[in-house]
Amino acid sequence: MNSTDTPQAPRHAAGDRRRWFALAIVMTAAFMDLVDVTIVNIAIPSIQRDEGATFSQIQWITAGYALAFAAGLVTGGRLGDIHGRKRIFLLGIGGFTLASALCGFAVNPEMLVASRILQGAMAALMVPQVLSIVHATFPPHERGKVFGLFGAIVGLGAVSGPLLGALLTEWNLFGLEWRPIFLINLPVGVVGLVLGSRFITESKAPRALKLDLVGVALVTLGLLMLLYPLTRGRELGWPLWGYVSMAGALVVFGALVAYERVKGARDGSPLIELSLFRVKSFAAGIAVQTVFGVGLGIFFLVWTLYMQVGLGWSALRAGLTGVPFSVAVSAAAGMSVQLLVPRFGRKVLQAGALVMAAGVLLYIAESERYGMDITSWQMALPLVVMGVGMGLIVAPLTDAVLSEVPREHAGSASGLINTVQQMGNALGLGLVSVVFFGVIDERLAPAEVGPAFADGFQHALGWVAAVLGVIFLLMFALPGRPAQHVEGEAKAPAAVERGPELVS
Repeated sequence: MNSTDTPQAPRHAAGDRRRWFALAIVMTAAFMDLVDVTIVNIAIPSIQRDEGATFSQIQWITAGYALAFAAGLVTGGRLGDIHGRKRIFLLGIGGFTLASALCGFAVNPEMLVASRILQGAMAALMVPQVLSIVHATFPPHERGKVFGLFGAIVGLGAVSGPLLGALLTEWNLFGLEWRPIFLINLPVGVVGLVLGSRFITESKAPRALKLDLVGVALVTLGLLMLLYPLTRGRELGWPLWGYVSMAGALVVFGALVAYERVKGARDGSPLIELSLFRVKSFAAGIAVQTVFGVGLGIFFLVWTLYMQVGLGWSALRAGLTGVPFSVAVSAAAGMSVQLLVPRFGRKVLQAGALVMAAGVLLYIAESERYGMDITSWQMALPLVVMGVGMGLIVAPLTDAVLSEVPREHAGSASGLINTVQQMGNALGLGLVSVVFFGVIDERLAPAEVGPAFADGFQHALGWVAAVLGVIFLLMFALPGRPAQHVEGEAKAPAAVERGPELVS
């Protein structure tokens, strides 16, 4: 019999090892999603060359995934609350595995784009359950350690993705060229499906909720109206309808807020729990996550194009160049929650934004200094500095955002966290048309491609540095000091369970 996640329901006992097996399984799913994003980035030039994909289709291979992911995350989180997080997680990982097979066997760029959109939609069912299962399975005093592990997994995914993608692309296994970057998900997904059905304990919201179909429609419509014109705008010459669509998205989001307020008062089952935004740590963290996603969306796509198209490097060399960055992210994320945040609080995250911005500016300087002769070793220092900065942000930010969220809204909150970062990521990918391709002449002689891409890279990184400055300022709204970890239920209104939280 499946247990539900009520305040009275027994949770995993402190000595129960099953919760650690469950953690390993959901972390593997998160890792698979992270690797899938970075592995595709490194293989993009190979896909473009082998399939004859246009730059617009290349953008859609990345942005289509991000769009579907962002549009479905809130719904995926709420479905977990209603129907059980284990059930929706297993559905998501199974669908993600199937979509990966379709990507791997795509016969043209159009099928690949469609399969990537399906893959993003399945990831939207799978990923929100990861943090929800952690939130519902582990007592508050253990969550700091768990979120530290989550941060390390983020770094490990960043390490493994480019390297794995580069190796699989270079090896051209069985003459499949870039396709193994997707097909590798098949055995991992099958194992996760089998073990997840055995070791993950079911949990859901303590009271019966209903899926808010109108809310789902408004969220999806608003995101598409905002992101589609950004992604296609440059290719189509920035038509008037694109500006009208983006302005209309704001109206749709306004209607969504009004409807969700009425829906919550009527039956208590809104898609987006607006009361969460009255929690200071959640509201501030959501703003930071959104803007951070914009910066990451711009950087990773532009960085790949700069190294492989601009500098003419192989996928393997580009993947190896990124290792110092990824190792630095993993190391800094692993120690930030356990060692630094309990002592220095919000200052750790703000230091991370400043350090990452310093690394970006250093990268611009190195690119200008060495031009087309720049080497991987000359990129190592700025990449390490950037990686340390990013690592100081990613793990403690997740902990801060979820720390004061009521357990019954864990799925909705987790979906929102991932949604806004993916929405920011998709916005960043859309802005690549403006901040990178917008400064590159469309008709370049072969000898002009490298210098033009280097100039575009430096211009785009200037935008990333500015985004990190905005993040630093937004972080002043985060709670300032770390509280002691509390075990058990907090004596607070609505029996809000508090994890290792940050309080002002």
